[in-house]
Amino acid sequence: MSDSASQPLQGMSDIGPPEIALWQHIESTARSIFPLYGVSELRTPILERTKVFSRTIGNETDIVQKEMYSFNDRGGRNLTMRPEGTAGVVRYLSSLGQEAGDARVYYIGPMFRAERPQAGRKRQFHQCGVEMIGAANPVADAECIALQLQLLRAWGLSDCRLKVNTRGEADEAAQVAESLREALQAKRDELCEDCRRRFDTNILRVLDCKNEECSSIVDGLPPLTEFMRSDSRKYFDDVVERLDQLGIEYEVAPRLVRGLDYYMHTVWEISHSALGAQDSLSGGGRYSIAVGKKRMEGVGFAMGLERVIMAMQACGAADRIAAHALRLWLVSMGGVALDRNFILCQKLRQAGIACGMDLGERSMKAQMRAANRAGADFVLIRGDNEIERGVVVLKEMASGEQRELEESKVADELE
Repeated sequence: MSDSASQPLQGMSDIGPPEIALWQHIESTARSIFPLYGVSELRTPILERTKVFSRTIGNETDIVQKEMYSFNDRGGRNLTMRPEGTAGVVRYLSSLGQEAGDARVYYIGPMFRAERPQAGRKRQFHQCGVEMIGAANPVADAECIALQLQLLRAWGLSDCRLKVNTRGEADEAAQVAESLREALQAKRDELCEDCRRRFDTNILRVLDCKNEECSSIVDGLPPLTEFMRSDSRKYFDDVVERLDQLGIEYEVAPRLVRGLDYYMHTVWEISHSALGAQDSLSGGGRYSIAVGKKRMEGVGFAMGLERVIMAMQACGAADRIAAHALRLWLVSMGGVALDRNFILCQKLRQAGIACGMDLGERSMKAQMRAANRAGADFVLIRGDNEIERGVVVLKEMASGEQRELEESKVADELE
């Protein structure tokens, strides 16, 4: 087998010990926080019809234009490996009819985008997200933000920075876009190539371009709220008032728009200084999505777990998450001892004690090395001499102290 055959594809990663302990901690913490807000898990397929994403995310977005893994199957259907979670969730909920009116769901799982791999951004990456279905409501938007920040704090990321903005009502999006074009028209030729294309197709994306020249041009524009109706501005004022009530710190960011077409009203982004210059951690917002003749409205967020892990590692929050080590390793000196330890090992596991043993008759030195590799807290040693006297030797690995005790007392000693 060649070296390349033993490696995952570029931009994709194997996740195993000891790092897997951190992933399990993140997921279990999320699953303990979400029910506090009445949010239940939903698992949608990794593979969907391409139109599920193109009609939801928007044909002119970078995700649809450049990044989706799409192909035709043997039946001629155009399929896509999901690049984000909201579209599949909305597709499922739209099938429930009135039952979806106040649905609150979360998802945790892999997503796929054909983009250039870089730190914290993989071609197969993992997202944790929440969708709260319901008509536009400033209180719901603030609650969703509060949920996300509580989860980040539970992961040890307390020093997050929250930026919020508004995109206004869905029915005024065309007018806001047109007003923005008029304001940018005189500087159009000075924009980068991508932004000149976006000028006609997705003008709001010009506002979050990272090109320095584009950023300086955008800095001279009036905020989007100047192009919006008073009721949209009032809605946003209500959202930030609710954040104030909850004691949540935030920054109003007039250039923040998020990249997807379905957003309306509140949008937000959360960053963390531990990530350095590229400090974006996650984002979310309120949306309105057409699914056939239906329209689904809600608010939600998504977090890339690779980015979360990078932030946890950079600020030291990951240091406290250790792999679950075995409580006990049983060392057998001889075949009779192996038989006795094999039975005892299973009894201890049934009693809730994590333990392991060497299943062959190797040397004591080899078995002690295996105990060290497994991270066992204690080692139980038994040979013919111990069997004759009806005892076992229990050794604490950290101190090296050991003592004899009856087999029946082992479980009590390890509790």
